[in-house]
Amino acid sequence: MSDYQVLNSRAPRLDGPVKATGRAKYADDISMPGMLYAGILQSPLAHAKILHIDTSKAKKLPGVKAIITAKDVGLIKYGVSPARYDETLFAFDKVRYVGDEIAAVAAVDQATVQEALSLIKVDYEELPAVFDMFEAMKEGAPQLHAEFPGNLNAEVHQEFGDTEAALQGCDLVVDHTFLNKRQDAAFIEPQSCIAVFDLDGKLTLHTSTQVPHYVMRTVAMVLQIPVGNVRVVKPYVGGGFGPKCEANPMEMSCGFLARQTGRPVKMTYSREQVFLHSRARHQFYAEMSLGVKKDGTMVALKNKAVLDGGAYTSFGIATVYYSGSLLGGPYKLQAMKYDGMRAYTNKPACGAQRGHGGVAHRAAFEQLLDMTAEKLGMDPVEFRLKNMMVTGDMTINELDMSSLGMKECIEAVRDGSDWSNKKGKLPKGKGIGVACGFFVSGAGYPIYRSDTYHSTVVIKVSEDGGIVNVLTGSAEIGQGSDTTMAMIAAETLGIPLDHVRVTSGDTDLSVDLGAYSSRQTLMTGHATKEAAEQVRGRIVEYLAEAMGCDPSSISFKNGNVLFDGGPGNFEQIRSFYIKEHRGWTDPPTGDYLTFREAARLAFIKGGTLVGTGKYKPPRLGGSYKGAAVGTSPAYGCSAQVVEVTVDLETGEVTVDKMTDAHDCGLAINRTLVEGQMQGSLSMGLGECLFEEVKFDSRGRILNASLGEYRIPTALDMPNVKSIIVESHEPNGPYGAKEVGEGAIMPTIPAILNAIYDATGVRVTELPVSSERLFMGIKAKK
Repeated sequence: MSDYQVLNSRAPRLDGPVKATGRAKYADDISMPGMLYAGILQSPLAHAKILHIDTSKAKKLPGVKAIITAKDVGLIKYGVSPARYDETLFAFDKVRYVGDEIAAVAAVDQATVQEALSLIKVDYEELPAVFDMFEAMKEGAPQLHAEFPGNLNAEVHQEFGDTEAALQGCDLVVDHTFLNKRQDAAFIEPQSCIAVFDLDGKLTLHTSTQVPHYVMRTVAMVLQIPVGNVRVVKPYVGGGFGPKCEANPMEMSCGFLARQTGRPVKMTYSREQVFLHSRARHQFYAEMSLGVKKDGTMVALKNKAVLDGGAYTSFGIATVYYSGSLLGGPYKLQAMKYDGMRAYTNKPACGAQRGHGGVAHRAAFEQLLDMTAEKLGMDPVEFRLKNMMVTGDMTINELDMSSLGMKECIEAVRDGSDWSNKKGKLPKGKGIGVACGFFVSGAGYPIYRSDTYHSTVVIKVSEDGGIVNVLTGSAEIGQGSDTTMAMIAAETLGIPLDHVRVTSGDTDLSVDLGAYSSRQTLMTGHATKEAAEQVRGRIVEYLAEAMGCDPSSISFKNGNVLFDGGPGNFEQIRSFYIKEHRGWTDPPTGDYLTFREAARLAFIKGGTLVGTGKYKPPRLGGSYKGAAVGTSPAYGCSAQVVEVTVDLETGEVTVDKMTDAHDCGLAINRTLVEGQMQGSLSMGLGECLFEEVKFDSRGRILNASLGEYRIPTALDMPNVKSIIVESHEPNGPYGAKEVGEGAIMPTIPAILNAIYDATGVRVTELPVSSERLFMGIKAKK
């Protein structure tokens, strides 16, 4: 039985009714009087000089209201990290990938926009292009950015302990290489936005984004207007998964066009443009060596990573750091060395996608653990348990395990899957595999250097005390953060959930850095709890003073305010209520005050009842270069066991069953936790078995549609057993931490380890198409 009134339950989602009935309004559903439509002209070439842009014919087309190019908007550089501002809104000297932005058009309808785009004439001088990350770093390769010779966008070199000496002292060293492919997030709703300037010169941008705050800052910078003159409003969002975590050319183009025309301007990407903008999963190449003692003790890990970043940086610096830092846990290591490089290529830029930076390298590492266990003659589960960190441990790269239910997760999936009776005992063509995952619960530092709070929340109680309004800039993108914040507020104030309203995703409400790095439950949750505590404190302070009682004797429970935990002198309370309420409503009739009555009294005494909350992490990380990346107030962890059937004649893989356990601290909403776990499994399954963005020899995407880029459907998903493991996270609100991204980490390696168990073929390249696996089976024979 839960000790909580609202938390740790299966409360329904706040946005469930409007989504289920089709009343939810997404960005593309919004229209305004006098609205214009806009579109972007994109490069057909992967690498070329821009010799001349002629917009004269397009400007003469009836219905065209504005056309902008680089000469109209300026050459202000922007990006995600100030350390790598390498983008301009429109290309001005050359284009760097098929899809690079050249110009934007605003017109009275979409047909006119498309015709105008076709009339813009651009003269190019085509340049040699490079599409392979290894070729890009070779001497003599075509150069994308003059300031980054050798196309080396970012590199990381970190070592903790003497790795070479540690490896030499090991009884066994096992090597492994692994290659994944570029993947698309495949969210159902394409990016869409509408921009409008008011008569005071303030820009309001309604946009499908995960990060209203960062969009506000970037748009203000590029349009050269004060941040306070930009308001970003996030409507309902149909999925994000990372690629909607930064300002995009659409948002900035609409801003410029709205200012120039004096009218609202709307733009929505086509599905092909979603693929061209990308900012999704990098292609990774990994080389790893793991050294162990003969008793199975892990000693040292050497890890090399090469990332294909595409034409621009986006989140790439963080990505290449994450790839190494997140392998510091959850296993104990005595030494670790990491060398990571991210190369520019003439393809769309890659960025952040669910499990940012950690998914491919976790897949490689967890395969390597199984390979090592096999050589040692150990059970893969027991090998992991032997080397597992526990709460209170510190990783070799100084990540603090303030809570870690990893051991409990492994034991849960071991027992929940009947591992002991299946491993090594399944018939030919059937296999079972295990893997673990580890991820941050909020980035320890903002993207830009600042002492800003990561989240602020305002809670305002209605005049009659009947409704508690939570106002936050946080981004509800389908993960359930609005419901989570409502539950935290309700729990703190001791009121039913249906007394809470949440308004979110608006930069005019409060500062919140957005939905990325699995930060909202912990960070926005902290700010929400503090704001609710402030409201509660004001009510207590007023009642205690008015009644002459000890503040500690006042408690909030089930929508009521109790004195000394139960009945008190309520005749005095009633008379006091009548006096202060001045006949506004009937006095209380029970032997307590309802929250509404207490809040109303506080309003009469002190005016509008408002509480504010804030959160930023304490100082985190070590003193070494790059220590800030990978640090977090807390870490989530997970384990999975997957069972598969492989058709040995065709290589076709069927995932039969998944058993998944995740440590989320306290599960604020158990249904939402399970939903995030299952969504992660579905996404990981697709990335493992069939997802790959394919290019032709000129850098054009061949499968830029959801008809040709295959993602999992309900028919691909097996039965899933979701097991919630609860540890108490001291740095989280009510002990809660992440579940949004960490649950994807074990999925790919668990499937790959199960395939090996079924076939004896170790897959080292994704996706595991039936053709690729069949050739592996054939080669083994």
